[in-house]
Amino acid sequence: MNKTIELMLNRRSVRTYADKPIADDEKKAIFDCAMRAPTAGNMMLYSMIEITSQDVKDKLAVSCDNQPFIAKAPLVVLFVADFQRMFDYYRYSGAQAWSKQEGIEFTEPQEGDLLLAVNDALIAAQSAVTAAESLGIGSCYIGDIMEQFEYHKELFELPDFVFPVTLLCFGYPKTDGPKTPVPRYDEKYVHFENTYKRFGAEELLHMADRLEKWQYKGTPPEYKGGNIGIHIYARKYATEYAKEMNRSVRVALKAWSKEQ
Repeated sequence: MNKTIELMLNRRSVRTYADKPIADDEKKAIFDCAMRAPTAGNMMLYSMIEITSQDVKDKLAVSCDNQPFIAKAPLVVLFVADFQRMFDYYRYSGAQAWSKQEGIEFTEPQEGDLLLAVNDALIAAQSAVTAAESLGIGSCYIGDIMEQFEYHKELFELPDFVFPVTLLCFGYPKTDGPKTPVPRYDEKYVHFENTYKRFGAEELLHMADRLEKWQYKGTPPEYKGGNIGIHIYARKYATEYAKEMNRSVRVALKAWSKEQ
């Protein structure tokens, strides 16, 4: 097994950080690797906002579902899906006049453009995570940045065709020693051949067995609703923050939809 694969197989999220700054050359390596990530048509439909203001970190620790460790992370970076830059570039290049001349409709970015930009942003983010991991620097994704859309849009002065996809916290782990990777579902549930596979009750009701054994280590758990499926539903889906995320995304989508 080569070192890169070993690194990726042992990676886990880090939420407690040592009191050790990330050096400038390490930061540069992380950002350089992010910018070498695969990107649609080499358009780089994303931007990275490094958050150096402690005041902004403190605000994010509250607005992203009250997670204090965000404020303590030595490096915090917001990855946004960004079609605004390319759309402005097209306009300044005269694409609107050219479209009229060619009889082609000149349209603003739409839903498909958003998803393409989201892909670019997340691929770049994961490249940054892998680079950081190779330097001994841990990281944690914060998907909650998609919530409170109006607030975050104002906080970062985001134009219409920019959407906050993920926030990443970086820092050296507070504790030394090997990290135990969090178990995943058995591969049969996520790796198919040629076509999608949908599972029946008998197979699906065992999907979370690995997580259950790891999380509770043999101690009889007290699940909401009586089983782990309802427990996960209650904690991750039927929540106020999940409702808020969906509300925020609906608001953000208005700018990208032709049905405005």
